[in-house]
This record gives sequence, structure tokens and C-alpha cells, in this order.
Amino acid sequence: MADEYVQGSPPQESWVDIGELKVRYLDWGGAGQPLLALHGLASSAHWYDIVAPLLRDRYHIYAPDQRGHGQTTSAPSGYDWLTLSNDLVGLLDHIGLDKVSVMGHSWGGNVATNFAANCPDRVERLIMIDGGFLDGRLFPGATWEAFSHRVRPRDVTGNREEFLDRLRNQLGVIWNTEIERIVQTMVYEDEDGQIQDILRPDKHAQTIRAMWDEPASKTMPRIECPTLIVPAGPTSERANTEFAETRRRMVDAAEKGLKNGRVHWIPETIHDIGYHKPQELAQIIGDFLSEG
Repeated sequence: MADEYVQGSPPQESWVDIGELKVRYLDWGGAGQPLLALHGLASSAHWYDIVAPLLRDRYHIYAPDQRGHGQTTSAPSGYDWLTLSNDLVGLLDHIGLDKVSVMGHSWGGNVATNFAANCPDRVERLIMIDGGFLDGRLFPGATWEAFSHRVRPRDVTGNREEFLDRLRNQLGVIWNTEIERIVQTMVYEDEDGQIQDILRPDKHAQTIRAMWDEPASKTMPRIECPTLIVPAGPTSERANTEFAETRRRMVDAAEKGLKNGRVHWIPETIHDIGYHKPQELAQIIGDFLSEG
């Protein structure tokens, strides 16, 4: 496996029992300050495989497969913010860490913000990587039905080659063998040779219900620690769309709701910033954490 990692040695794979869960996490090593890295919805700890090596000389990064994702147990319930926060408390207690900085991508940003709000004594600094600010009630004509449709499970229909071809076309010139390896950690092949998300639809439904019932607007004012929002600035062809404008309003609302927060946009990029501009993202993360 080591030769599959393009930037240095691979992380150590570890496991811990947290309640009914068997949680798998990646330990990137290093003697620096601890940094917890939380992946997005229907993703895995490997989302950070390109960014983490750029930070491991300064920070000791731990990246778990969250509940229902990757190789961690697919629990039937517990996808609410409080239970997800308790999962992270269990992980930190196992590792022996009292307080950490936390970064979260996409839905992982929501998990991170709620962890900071629910367990302020465990979070030093917080980074929201194009996530955490999504608030379904700020979409035009917001209803639960419209929101649940908007954030429905992605289309992974087809066999492995069809799945990879679809992503290859979506990501275009940034596609490489490293990304091809990473995205396959988020899915599995069923008995008919069809690709399925590891996060099953009923678990996906629970996560988005939590996002609707307890939106970002309720979470931001409860966060005490210094917080950095790192949104993906839209590409030129998407800059003037209604969705881009709604995202800007969500980012502005999140920043205003925070007691100690600021925003650093990365322009002309995609939601998966870690694939597209990993060096720039790592630099922004490192600069912010070095202030602490």
C-alpha cells in the first residue's frame, strides 16, 4: 500500500471501540500539535490523503472514518450532531488528547462546528473547508422537501469503470491516479458488480435531517474558539449563478454568527479543494493554526 501514496509514507491505520462503533482512523504521525481532520458526507478519511502530507511536518493529523463511512461501523442510528460529537470525544479520549484543533470538509465542517459548540473544552481552533455553513433554510423557497432533494445521495449507478469515468469527466484535468484511489475508498461493489456508496441511503437521510433541524444559524453563535471559514470560490462559469449567490449569503451569515471568525475564499476552485488546490489549502490551514 505504501507505494500508492504519492507524497511520502502512508498513515498508520488504527481502530478503536467507541460504544457500539468500531472506528477506524488514520494517524499521520508527527510531533506537532494535534489536528483532527473530518471528511464530508459519503466520503472517507482518505479525502485528506493529498493535503495531510503537506501539513504533517508541523501537525499531528488524525483522520477518522466517521460513523457509517469508510471502514467504520455502519450504525443504524446516531447521525445527529450530539452523537457524532460524542464519537469524537471517544476518539480523543482513546488517543489521549484533551484538546485539538479541528478541520472539517463539507458535511465534516458541520460535524466540526457542532463538536466545537457541544464540547468547547476539547477544541482549540476550528477550520471549515467549504462546509459547515450550509443552511437549508437560506435557499430560495426553502422547504424540507426541497432541501432533501437538493442534498439527496449522489448518483453512483453503474459498475466500477462507469463510476470512475463519471468522476473523471467531472474533475477533468485535475484527475490523477491518487484521486482515483481515494474516491474508491468511499464506495463498494455489490454482488451484482454495481457500485454503491458505503454510506447507505437511510443513514444519509438521517444526516441531512440533522442539517435541516439544527442548521448552521443555530450552531455558529455557540462556538467560542477562533474559527476560519475557507469557502471554494466559484469558477468563472458559475460565478453569477443563483447557487453561487446563495452560497455567498450562507458564508456571510455564518461569519456574522461567529464570535471569533473570519473568511478566506479560495478563488476559482471546486468543492473538493483538497484535490484541486492542496498546496494553497495547506498554506491557509497552516497560517491560521500557527496563530494559536
